[in-house]
Amino acid sequence: MLIGYIRISKADGSQSLDLQHDAMIEAGVSPNKIYQDKASGKRDDRPGLDACLKSLRAGDVLVIWKLDRLGRSLKHLVNTIQDLSDSDIALRVLTGQGAQIDTTTASGRLIFGIFASLAEFERELIRERTMAGLAAARARGRKGGRKFALTKAQVRLAQAAMLNRDSSVADLCKELGIKPVTLYRYVGPEGQLRRNGEKVLNA
Repeated sequence: MLIGYIRISKADGSQSLDLQHDAMIEAGVSPNKIYQDKASGKRDDRPGLDACLKSLRAGDVLVIWKLDRLGRSLKHLVNTIQDLSDSDIALRVLTGQGAQIDTTTASGRLIFGIFASLAEFERELIRERTMAGLAAARARGRKGGRKFALTKAQVRLAQAAMLNRDSSVADLCKELGIKPVTLYRYVGPEGQLRRNGEKVLNA
């Protein structure tokens, strides 16, 4: 079954869905199988697209006017098409730069494969930059990742307090400025070190 999705960027009437709608009809999409949005492509909340994707079933073909009607970015576009492919749903682009994409054909799958490779290349570049940034930060004495809720001295204090059966967990947490659930990530009920506590003391 052919399922169509159309979108315009403005909802103030300065653009019209008619051109895309007519193109869908010409491509063989039934009028009651065309979903639409009037919103910027960069917005996450596109109810028409959400409904369209939910309606798709294995063997269906999603028809769009141009590639930029579907994805917010190259990464989002490729991930969306990959999700469709994994669900045995094809994609057909009617016009624009991606008009060669029709994943029901071998040549269309080849073109999509190039897009996927570019997206993977982009992800690797981002990963390399992130790792390089972390390495530079470590070289300057800083470490990436989430900060610990307790210092070494506070972990030792918590250990000593928990070993004392007369200690109040509520009072200890109030003094440390944390909640009991956080305390127990560092020190057990008998004062034993837990994973986060060991990490702090070994840092």
